[in-house]
Amino acid sequence: MVVNVLFTSKIIGGAGDMVNAKPTDYKENLYLAVNGAWQEKAEIPSDKPRTGGFMDLDEGVEKALMKEFHEFANDEGKINDDLMLQAVKLYRLANNVEHLNKFHHQPILKDIQKINDITSLQEFSDKLAELSKAGFPLPIDISIDADMKDTSKNVVYIGGAGLILPDKTYYAESNKSGEQLLKKFAEVSTRLLSMIGYNLDDAKKIVAKALKFDKLLVPIVKGSEEWADYTKMYNPMPFSEYITKSDALDLKSQVTEQINDIPDKVIITEPRYLDNLNKIINEDTFEDIKAWMMVNFLTGNASSLDEEFRQVIGEYNLALSGAKELQNRTKFAYHKAAGIFSQVVGVYYGKKYFGEDAKNDVRGMIKKMISIYEQRISANTWLSEDTKKKAIVKLDKIEVKVGYPDKIDDIYSKIKINENDSLYDNLREIRKIFIQDSLDQYHKAVDRTKWLMPGHMVNACYDPSRNDITFPAAILQAPFYSLEQTSSENFGGIGAVIAHEISHAFDNNGAQFDEFGNMNNWWTDEDYAKFKKLTQNMIDEFDGIPYAGGKVNGKLVVSENVADVGGLRCALEAAKTEDDYDVKKFFINWARVWRLKATQEFNELLLSTDVHAPGPLRANVQAQNMDEFYDAFGITKNDGMWLDEDKRVNIW
Repeated sequence: MVVNVLFTSKIIGGAGDMVNAKPTDYKENLYLAVNGAWQEKAEIPSDKPRTGGFMDLDEGVEKALMKEFHEFANDEGKINDDLMLQAVKLYRLANNVEHLNKFHHQPILKDIQKINDITSLQEFSDKLAELSKAGFPLPIDISIDADMKDTSKNVVYIGGAGLILPDKTYYAESNKSGEQLLKKFAEVSTRLLSMIGYNLDDAKKIVAKALKFDKLLVPIVKGSEEWADYTKMYNPMPFSEYITKSDALDLKSQVTEQINDIPDKVIITEPRYLDNLNKIINEDTFEDIKAWMMVNFLTGNASSLDEEFRQVIGEYNLALSGAKELQNRTKFAYHKAAGIFSQVVGVYYGKKYFGEDAKNDVRGMIKKMISIYEQRISANTWLSEDTKKKAIVKLDKIEVKVGYPDKIDDIYSKIKINENDSLYDNLREIRKIFIQDSLDQYHKAVDRTKWLMPGHMVNACYDPSRNDITFPAAILQAPFYSLEQTSSENFGGIGAVIAHEISHAFDNNGAQFDEFGNMNNWWTDEDYAKFKKLTQNMIDEFDGIPYAGGKVNGKLVVSENVADVGGLRCALEAAKTEDDYDVKKFFINWARVWRLKATQEFNELLLSTDVHAPGPLRANVQAQNMDEFYDAFGITKNDGMWLDEDKRVNIW
């Protein structure tokens, strides 16, 4: 599933080169004029790698729900919903340090032994489906999702292995951070192996083999820039051809034993990976693959054992993010429960904290924004009438989801928490339930009512395969939205967010999908050529901008930038229709929502992997593309925020 989110919550950069800058004038730097004083004083929480607009709201949600989880854990009588009760039980179990210490490393040993017991490549091949259903990391695996060219049906997607480090760029010889992270990973992995019973020499050998296989993958797997062009994921192949692609593995059984069917085709997400399959999976690499599986499985599940294991794997996570300390145990327990029971917690949050008045008001804003968008498409000067009509059809078909879903998915009723057992064993069973549920979708029609974000998430998204936009309850608060703010402030906040998500329907990726979410070319050749030129202008505008000691990759962030500029343009047009229109307040709140400050390590992660441009650049560069910004603040060619008119990029 490829979804365009407003903000990558796990990979968020800070103010980068602006971290130590002083407040200044709007004419010189909009972001710092609005956020400079805050930037000087803001402190990143010790257990987080960043702080700022989105994160402040997230912390508010976290604080409110943690208080309620604590009260529920101490008095189950306050809970009137069995699904929420299971979430609280998981929270209570994850927070019970003394209970988990009794188990220590024992729960994971039987799964580690399953990897150890595989003595040959043939045996590994025979067990592929079994290992996949249990959630073991594999060098090739399957997933079920909507067919990008017929989104009413689910199909099998074939994916390859992921790298240990976040992206291929970390493996470059010039990347000293990557080198240090890999050393830290090796050190932590070795210690974890010794904690489950391996002597130090054997542990080091296992880790060395795992890193050897990881290195073999680097030139073969896709990097973040390649993944950003997500239509390239769609490479259909007849199943009869796919099963011939490995000399060592029974690829047929791996698929058929999991879906209980023989598909006509599969979708290859990484053709280069498949072309190199025999190079990476053979008798010579078998022992390295086993070691790679073991290390990845252990590091991926260590935090689910006891507190000692969580602290050890946490050392690597801190090195990666730059945070000073791990979340305390109680916060860890809350996030574990709220993450697994995400929809349950999201509906609870939405019903309690999100009023109907606000919901109706936001729906009204969305309706208005779609109307403005339709007007702008109709008045567009570079599209032909035929393409305009089809764009408006797609616009009118966008499904809108606000706040939280009306119905919770059935899968949550299958989860029963046993507080007498270990946290690891509970999570192991939950993982199996989710994997099997995903596999079962192969025989079902695509559920277009499904929500892809829970109500307590501070974010928003567009799904091209469903042609829908989702605005969870948690983002619908100040500074994005408030009944206390002026209409211009709200349009500069949530209005731009709404139009941003609508714009994803017409970004460089979304433009290749029709009103039903099918990958389908509805453009004339001439119109699409013009569109490609405009998106190239957007790539050029951001490419190479210095930030946090590195440079922005224009290709990586292009789709989000197209959505940003389209969203800001349409939100500004909507703001103009209100009686209290104030262009300065509009741009000031636009800049305010992007305030953020992060560790250097997290900024590096952002530049390598995040499809969003850094927040301060989103604030400044997109404002520079709006002619109204110059008039509002009296900006001239002599000012820092000036951008020549022929360099300003506007698409929608």
